Amino acid sequence: MMPSAGVYYFPWEINSGSVPDGETLRTFGRLHCYDMVQSEAILTALHSSVQHQVRVCTSFVEPFQAQLGSLYVVLGETEERDGERPVLKARVLTCVEGMNLPWLEQAIQEQRRYFRERQGEEESSAS
Repeated sequence: MMPSAGVYYFPWEINSGSVPDGETLRTFGRLHCYDMVQSEAILTALHSSVQHQVRVCTSFVEPFQAQLGSLYVVLGETEERDGERPVLKARVLTCVEGMNLPWLEQAIQEQRRYFRERQGEEESSAS
């Protein structure tokens, strides 16, 4: 069975604890470091002058050509580990270097707005 498509979350939302354990999601960030032995990568993203990090388990997507500093999009499930920040178990890890990051963030916001409006219409038609 294929995993669900995954809702986009910003890296700063993942670290804030607003994402439930086991949630399938998509996120993005620049590849800061990659530990092949531990099968773990760290993606970073800048938001409001704060650098946010997301730990990514890469065991399901190895081997892959790690390009440090490049922009990546990841699809996977969150997993809590011993009270630490959540780890994203990657099912898909794609280098998207050259993508316009502000446009991606704007597209995510527009998609969220659309889904909220659509949900509101469904609720009003069900009444």
